[in-house]
Amino acid sequence: SHLEEKTQWEHPKSGKRKRVAGGLPYGWEQETDENGQVYFVDHINKRTTYLDPRLAFTVEDNPVKPTTRQKYDGNSTAMEILQGRDLSGKVVIITGANSGIGFETAKSLALHGAYVILACRNTSRGNDAVQRILAEWHKAKVEAMTLDLASLQSVQRFAEAFKSKNVPLHALICNAAVFGAPWCLTEDGLESTFQVNHLGHFYLVQLLEDVLRRSSPARVVMVSSESHRFTDIKDSSGKLDFSLLSPSKKEYWAMLAYNRSKLCNILFSNELNRRLSSHGVTSNSVHPGNMMYSSIHRNWWVYTLLFTLARPFTKSM
Repeated sequence: SHLEEKTQWEHPKSGKRKRVAGGLPYGWEQETDENGQVYFVDHINKRTTYLDPRLAFTVEDNPVKPTTRQKYDGNSTAMEILQGRDLSGKVVIITGANSGIGFETAKSLALHGAYVILACRNTSRGNDAVQRILAEWHKAKVEAMTLDLASLQSVQRFAEAFKSKNVPLHALICNAAVFGAPWCLTEDGLESTFQVNHLGHFYLVQLLEDVLRRSSPARVVMVSSESHRFTDIKDSSGKLDFSLLSPSKKEYWAMLAYNRSKLCNILFSNELNRRLSSHGVTSNSVHPGNMMYSSIHRNWWVYTLLFTLARPFTKSM
């Protein structure tokens, strides 16, 4: 209000009133100067102001509680969704967290106080990802651990190493995946797309189930895909066809293998939730979005070309 030189909380036409609510945004702290006046410090951009930064996030006095669909949309970022949340004391494991969706998830959770373990096949890239997060906030609790989902022995070693830390596990985010990979068998004799995208995660959850139960409330998140709709894993008689899950080279098609692995993710997540929800462990599968540009296409130049052509129309990280 320019007449009273005060903040005008009531809208002159609608009559809606606003108020400041919640904690300060990430990176801000409240201080008091020698005159007893409150000011705010932005540690990220190295600046101070007497203007409350929460004015950017005012809420209505008597709002109608929005549904999730109304509150968040395709333009929402992880940092916006986590705004005001304190995840201190929470322990999270994220597979494939050195790049793409996994990295953004790890960074956002770490910047809000969670202790995040980046479970990565490539240890060097995992450590690089840790340093990128620490560069944003030196107090972030992040660590990289080696996990190769193409090796069931590596999955077992990772689970044993994690358990030796004697810490709880509040969230296990199964994010790692391969897409468009040529046919090959893992050291366990299984088709690689099926093992990396599904079976490795399935085994990891089994090995950490006891920790999740002890840490309840806890959750498992399976990053799946809408492409699960474009395949089937049943034979002509309607029974599960195991040969489709880990096909021979002659029967292999990269896109179908990916779709089947994503369908397995969802079926597993549903059954896991049915078995563990009564023990305080929930499980959900999530489709991250069709218009998300990541490096998942890196295995074949044809997919790389298609993703590059579509990039101007996609949401970047």
